[in-house]
Amino acid sequence: MTMTTSEHSSPAGCMQHHHVGPLSIYIDRYAFRLVKEGYRQSSVWRYSRLTADFSLWLELYRIDVCDLDEKVVARYLADRANQRSRQSGDRAALKKLLEVLRDVDVIAPQAPTELSACERHFADFADYLARELGLVPGTIASHRSTVRLFLQEEGVLSTGDFTRLDQAVVIGFVERHANDHSPGATRHMCSSLRAFLRYLRWNGWITLDLAGSVPTVRRWRQATLPTYLSAEQVQQVLDGCNRQCAVGRRDFAILMLLARLGLRANEVATLTLDDFDWRSGQVLINGKGRQRTPMPLPRDIGTAITDYLRDGRPKSDSRRLFLRDAVPHVGFATPGSIFKVANSALRRAGIKGFAHMGAHLFRHSLATELLRAGASLTEIGQLLRHRHHDTTRLYAKVDIDMLRRVSPGWPGDVR
Repeated sequence: MTMTTSEHSSPAGCMQHHHVGPLSIYIDRYAFRLVKEGYRQSSVWRYSRLTADFSLWLELYRIDVCDLDEKVVARYLADRANQRSRQSGDRAALKKLLEVLRDVDVIAPQAPTELSACERHFADFADYLARELGLVPGTIASHRSTVRLFLQEEGVLSTGDFTRLDQAVVIGFVERHANDHSPGATRHMCSSLRAFLRYLRWNGWITLDLAGSVPTVRRWRQATLPTYLSAEQVQQVLDGCNRQCAVGRRDFAILMLLARLGLRANEVATLTLDDFDWRSGQVLINGKGRQRTPMPLPRDIGTAITDYLRDGRPKSDSRRLFLRDAVPHVGFATPGSIFKVANSALRRAGIKGFAHMGAHLFRHSLATELLRAGASLTEIGQLLRHRHHDTTRLYAKVDIDMLRRVSPGWPGDVR
């Protein structure tokens, strides 16, 4: 598709003077990409001027377009910085230019980044987790920090260094970092270390079963109470969204899915337009363990989502339901973005005093409210898609009246 300059020109006139140097024939294509991804007209104009200046620089130094890569861009930006102050976004703008040129095979694909020794080992470990164990990318990524720290502290550079590992090394690592985080995070650290040590033995790089020497972090099941919001507090958070603006409509739809359906952050972040069957009033949820579960879509949630689709969602080729407000308008990169939406909404509503101020708080709140309304634990477990009944039993502890009725009296006490 070809776009004329008049479609993205500034109010002052056209962009003909930007068509200079060896990049001149690609300026329109580049500007069209920026417009398509939602950049403002002023940004399209500024980045096109930057590209024109870059084009003249290439002409000055007799650099062919086909030789462009990240190193050439870095040279240009360094040279430009000596003559004028560098503006925010210059590097990203030229990175986008390289993407456009690669899309039409004008320049070579980006050379793979040279990985450090730690990153190479983790890449191989990640491939093992995906290929042999069938783990999803999010679970694999959660092991990264532990493996990187372990390799760095033990000075592992090559596969030959793995032969130096023994029980004392493994136990020492866990002891040094056992108190760095919460008990739950420490358990996850130990789980990641065990998985990595099993991988080393599977590859034949170690002969001892060092995974068995990783200490166990004791954590009593059901030892804690779930934290939750009252129904009034949940409504207060929802009412705090400014639904007169696009971001407010998006955040309101996200919060409705968290509060009314009890979805997890990752389940909301990965929703696509194709997951909705508007005729039957259902939405397909991509849950933990690669579960794909159809769920009914209540009218109030459907209304919130359609309001966002009609008057809030930016134009984009992305099939993700919820998009970033900033350009380029693409889906959220991680579930952390949903956490930020929930956290901001809670703080905006003046909610304080909870250890975990994020998306999961709404899930706990929904389960607690359903229990108090008379729903059974089985029904709650089905709604929240728990794979184990023990997970749902956690919520039985918040029904204080029921616990008083079944608790035995203290010896000698009159009930």
